[in-house]
Amino acid sequence: MKEHIRPADIDRFRGGIVHCLGLQFEDAKLGFLADVLRRRLDVARDAPDVYLTRLETENRGGDEAGALSQELTVPETYFFRNNEQYRAFADVALPDRMRAQIAVRRLRILSAGCASGDEAYSLAVLVREAVIDPSWDVSILGVDVNPAMVNKARRARFSEWALRQTPADVRSRWFRREGKDFVLDEAVQSAVRFEERNLVRDDAQLWHPDTYDIIFFRNVLMYFTPENAHAVIARIGRALRVGGYLFLGHAETLRGLSNDFHLRHTHETFYYQLKDPLERPRGPSLAALGGVEADTWFDTIRLATERVEILTRSPPPPPRAGSPAAAARPAWTLEAVHELLQEERFTEALETLQRLPPEAGRDPDVLLLRAALLTHRGQLAEAEEACARLLNVDELSAGAHYLLALCREGVRDLTGAENHDQVAIYLDPGFAMPHLHLGLLARRAGNRATAQDELRQALLLLEREDRLRVLLFGGGFSREALVALCRTELMGAGGTA
Repeated sequence: MKEHIRPADIDRFRGGIVHCLGLQFEDAKLGFLADVLRRRLDVARDAPDVYLTRLETENRGGDEAGALSQELTVPETYFFRNNEQYRAFADVALPDRMRAQIAVRRLRILSAGCASGDEAYSLAVLVREAVIDPSWDVSILGVDVNPAMVNKARRARFSEWALRQTPADVRSRWFRREGKDFVLDEAVQSAVRFEERNLVRDDAQLWHPDTYDIIFFRNVLMYFTPENAHAVIARIGRALRVGGYLFLGHAETLRGLSNDFHLRHTHETFYYQLKDPLERPRGPSLAALGGVEADTWFDTIRLATERVEILTRSPPPPPRAGSPAAAARPAWTLEAVHELLQEERFTEALETLQRLPPEAGRDPDVLLLRAALLTHRGQLAEAEEACARLLNVDELSAGAHYLLALCREGVRDLTGAENHDQVAIYLDPGFAMPHLHLGLLARRAGNRATAQDELRQALLLLEREDRLRVLLFGGGFSREALVALCRTELMGAGGTA
């Protein structure tokens, strides 16, 4: 007779999955997790409490982590998936790292979360086609926690479906057909090795400092808990050489996870390059100074205003003597500026900012407020300068890129405006204003389909946009006025609100 699974068992199982694999599952997935737990109990022939205790205490490199990965992950991949990133790899990252490594003639590339190996082998094909001097030592490592996928990758046999985005000439050059399968050329196979590794484990061998020139870590980060995402990105930052490149999935961003990377935007895609240590921020983060853990740009943008709201209710407790926050907390507050913004007295708010001490010129909160106020006043050159200073402090500021989009439009640089809007959306997909701006630009250019798509998305996001962001970026318009504008423009583009 099978053991009865209680709700408490499923909650423990979810926690055990976080411990073993770092994966997070929402409440809507509890039924799915219950089914997986039943199957694992059948295999283990254990009572729920025995199995769950073992899961909670198992080393992250244990066998159960690999077995669970086969149940809980869907390794969807194929050759040259999101090809724009491979073009950036071949045209930018690879030649740049070869120049950096010319003295030692050695390159190390990691495909983390490689699944069946399509990504790692795609990189190997591009390296071969780059006609690298044979004296170079180029190594590509693919790692995955799923043992079945690692074994499949080592076989290097693929279906026609896995090659659906592979150019015909590349397919004919590097694959031979055997029955229904395509077998990869041995020269490419030999350039890649595969290992079973758990990415959330603090694996000293995998994450050895200054090891890799380029890391592909795509469509994995989004499934991790925030704590595990922070930890893995920190390890990647240590394992990359200075100037090394990191490619994430197209829906993933380092915003809220790390300020140690430059954002790069070429080939219609986004990727990252590790900063020199001297370029990296020092001291406590904005979140630490505000006593708030900021996981997203949404949280970060609220720090200044939330700090002010706290100040108006009750004085904050003094930081402990000698703590980083005590040493770094600014001597100024933005309470007066906040009150003026609430009253839409933008000129006075800007004048108040200008009376702050000179050292406030490095405070991201101050720089963002100043850039927004200057944009509202039409002082575009000064606004762009403030945005540039802000991006020098916080390169992943979606607000700065949105304001730059407005400034670029103001000087008739519509391509630049669209580019900054796209960066803002990439950094914060929930930010309504760049969608609205892109929709307006598209409508004026006669691109009705794009206008409709962007305006519909803006309308959806405006309904739940935070009031403080509406205040800061809405140009004096209320939420209701922005929604009405969005609907009018959408209907003008041939859509329905």
